[in-house]
Amino acid sequence: MNAGGFEEIILWLRTGGLRLAIIVGGSLVLIRLLKLAADRVVRAAVEGGTGWVGEREKRTLTLAGIVKTVGATAIVLIATMMGLREVGLDITPIIAGAGVVGLAVGFGAQSLIKDVISGFFIILEGQFAVGDVIKTGEVSGQVEPLDLRLTVLRDINGAVHFIPNSELKIVSNLTKEWSRVALDIGVAYHEDIERVISVLERVGEELARDRRMGSLILAPLEVLGVEAFGESQVTTKILLKTLPLKQWEVARELRKRIKIAFDKEGIEIPYPHRVHLTRIESLPPSSPIS
Repeated sequence: MNAGGFEEIILWLRTGGLRLAIIVGGSLVLIRLLKLAADRVVRAAVEGGTGWVGEREKRTLTLAGIVKTVGATAIVLIATMMGLREVGLDITPIIAGAGVVGLAVGFGAQSLIKDVISGFFIILEGQFAVGDVIKTGEVSGQVEPLDLRLTVLRDINGAVHFIPNSELKIVSNLTKEWSRVALDIGVAYHEDIERVISVLERVGEELARDRRMGSLILAPLEVLGVEAFGESQVTTKILLKTLPLKQWEVARELRKRIKIAFDKEGIEIPYPHRVHLTRIESLPPSSPIS
């Protein structure tokens, strides 16, 4: 290498090379600051809450994840364009080519565009957020990552389901703002229904006074009355309003307390009985011994 070429390299390192290093370093710093800012907003929302993850906290978690992903992608793209210009490449054809490629991809990726549009309205309208439990079709589970293209659900067995947002035709949000326990309690026909209702109301009051369970309950237990007459039982329906995601925990404790109270009060909970009938056929008379 001659002296002139060496001097050109040194000159470029002092000018374009320095700017390139600043671009790379600045983009890394911006991505880091973006992540720190999003995490700080999430912490502030959660710490300023009431001890449980409400609608504000869940929506903040969702938006923070999207902001980090979209922001980091935009920073990398801009830094790449600026870096290419610093190394002497003309980025005008690249931008023009990207537009043509983007148009071609757009025609071939209509489902992707549908996913993004659907995801945008899901987040804008607050249909569900990270942490909610939803049901769509035959799949139900808790929302983990949620972005503009994809919704990820983890069911109770731990299986993870990846669902494109455009495939979410009908979604049932089981934990939006509040949840509800709905139980059908069956008792034998000979039981006094007024007494049964009184015992159920007492169990609900005791559950609401419990130090641990009471904080999860938003309204007193409602006994709606007789719901149905079955073959062997009279069914009474009860409702209990709870915090989101806590209906299953409260329902398990409520069932246990109802069983204990019914046993103590001698109230019969019917269960199927099975009777086995054995038919003994008469044996033919034994032949005389010759």
